[in-house]
Amino acid sequence: MLHLRVIAPPDQSSAVVDLLGGDPGVTHLVVLPGAARRPRGDLVLCDVVRERADAILHDLQRLGVEAHGGIAADDVELTLSAAADRAAREVPGSGADAVVWDEVAAKTGEQTELSATYLVLIVVATMIAGIGVLLDQPILIVGAMVVGPEFGPLAALCVALLRRKPAIIGRSVQALAVGFLAAMLATVLSTWALTAAGLMNRGMLLADRPLTDFIWRPDALSWVVGLLAGVAGMLSLTSKKSGSLVGVLISVTTVPAAANVAVAVAYGVWQEAAGSALQLVINLCAIVLSGLATLAVQQLSWWRLSRRFRRRTARADRAGR
Repeated sequence: MLHLRVIAPPDQSSAVVDLLGGDPGVTHLVVLPGAARRPRGDLVLCDVVRERADAILHDLQRLGVEAHGGIAADDVELTLSAAADRAAREVPGSGADAVVWDEVAAKTGEQTELSATYLVLIVVATMIAGIGVLLDQPILIVGAMVVGPEFGPLAALCVALLRRKPAIIGRSVQALAVGFLAAMLATVLSTWALTAAGLMNRGMLLADRPLTDFIWRPDALSWVVGLLAGVAGMLSLTSKKSGSLVGVLISVTTVPAAANVAVAVAYGVWQEAAGSALQLVINLCAIVLSGLATLAVQQLSWWRLSRRFRRRTARADRAGR
C-alpha cells in the first residue's frame, strides 16, 4: 500500500475527500481541517492499495491539488487492518504488478542528474573493467558491471520517451554521453599510466582472452541479451524488485564494452576498438527499445484493467440506486 498525505486548499478539500472516500481502494481516511500551515489547507491522510494508487494520484492532479496544495506518498511496509485487506480484495489486479507512474518518473528523474557521484562511479567501473579486460578476468568484469550506474539514465530515458518529456530525454542522453566519454578518457589515461609503470602492456590485449573476448565480438546474441535485460530491468524498476536489478546489471555489457574501447584505443588496436564500440551501441539500443516496449505494455494492460474497474464500479453504483 501507499500512504498519501494531501494538503488540500479549503476550496478543494470537499472534492478531495469525496474522491478518496468514494474509491474502494482507499482506506484509513483521516481529515484534519485547517491543520496545514504552509501551504494553508486541510490535511487529508489515507492509505491506498497500489493497484489504485496511480489512478488516485492522476485524479488528484486533475483537481489541481498540487498547484495550491501538495501530495506526498510513502510506501507502507506493514499494515494490520481488516479494512485494508477488504480494499485489496475489492480492487482487481496484483499490487506486485501495479505501476505507479509518478513514483517511477520521480525515481528515474533523479538518476538523470550529471552529478559528481555518478561520474566517479562510471569512471571507476570502467577503469576496473579495463583491467579485467587485459587480465581476462570475468570477476573484475562482473564487479564493474555492478558498480556502473548507467542503467539509471537508460531507465529514465525509457520513461521519458513513453511520457513525452523532452527535458528528461535531453538530461538522460547527456548523462549517458558525458558519463561514457569521461569514463573512456579516464581509462585511456589510466592504461597509459599503468603501462608506463610496467604493470600492463600491449601484448596483454593482443593475447588470447577466451573468457572476455565476447566483449568486442558482438553477434545476434548481443541483441537478445540486451533486449531481455531491458525487459527485466524495467520490471524490476516498476515492481520495486531491486534484487532483480543487480542481475540485470551483471548481464549487460555496457561498461565492459566502453572499457574495451578505451584500452584498445590506448594501444592503437582499432579493430577491437570498433568491435567494442559496436557492442556498446547494440546494448544501449536494445535496452532502450525493450525497456520502452515493456513500459508501453504495462501502461496498456493497467489502462484496460482500470477501465474494467470503472465500469464495474459504475454498474454497482447504478444497482445501489
